[in-house]
Amino acid sequence: MTVAELKDERAFAGVVERHRRELHVHCYRMLGSYEEAEDLTQETFLRAWRKRETYAQRASLRAWLYRIATNACLDALEKRPKTPSPNGEITWLQPYPDTAAPADEDVFARETIELAFMVAIQHLPPQSRAVLILRDVLGWRARDVAELLETTEAAVNSALQRARAVLKEHLPKERGEWAAAGSAQERELLERYMALTESGDARGLKALMREDVRFSMPPEDEVLVGREVVVEGWISGGFGSPELGAFKCALGRANQQPGVVNYLRKPGMDTYELTSIDVLRIEDGLVAEIVTFYGPALKPFELPRTLPG
Repeated sequence: MTVAELKDERAFAGVVERHRRELHVHCYRMLGSYEEAEDLTQETFLRAWRKRETYAQRASLRAWLYRIATNACLDALEKRPKTPSPNGEITWLQPYPDTAAPADEDVFARETIELAFMVAIQHLPPQSRAVLILRDVLGWRARDVAELLETTEAAVNSALQRARAVLKEHLPKERGEWAAAGSAQERELLERYMALTESGDARGLKALMREDVRFSMPPEDEVLVGREVVVEGWISGGFGSPELGAFKCALGRANQQPGVVNYLRKPGMDTYELTSIDVLRIEDGLVAEIVTFYGPALKPFELPRTLPG
């Protein structure tokens, strides 16, 4: 960044704007919420402009912005602490549309953005979460992380060890092979999932699930585990009943995972209205987890709000 760009607000904004998407992903990992990540990304740019005189030309602009973003997130988490629900659910979790991802594949790597990982890191204290993200996701040196957090390298390395242990505890115990994104295996399963949803066939959907399938629906804190429990829960909720209405489905993607977008035509209505997206974790050819998002969580997705009947 040139001296002129440091002095001119419009030029400064043009330079830092190039990093918006990756900083947004960083804030999302720290917070678990797409909406809050937007606010903190903007806060990062405001702080960067106010603190522009502290930017040392010898340092990487990208690293300088990451420092500001991390501190902005830590400040936000200190002011508004968040803890998992009594049964361990992350009720503030929101999905991240693949269409909004930065072009850099390393920044949006599947294993560091999937929902299971996002849930696991939300169980970490904010500072430990920052250490793990900076060290294991972004590949920062311990010395640089220590400088950012105003601590010692030994403290950073110790925090990283503890964070990895907590992460292992909260990630799925057995993680089978993913089907490659867009593979024939994945497409076939998704097509069957959509067809059975549209026909209201909860029993048919059961055959696509692992025996230990997990279903959750943030911001609700209830979780269903086991395909019998999941299917019975859906049926008791009205799935497949004429009183609920008819479904129409479309494909979507979030957090580098396949998703099924659900539209519902209620009795007496002429159009299908966008209701939710089921983000699926598929392992060994079966659905291992379903996380259903609705309401404000759908806002970032570039989806039509209605479909013709």
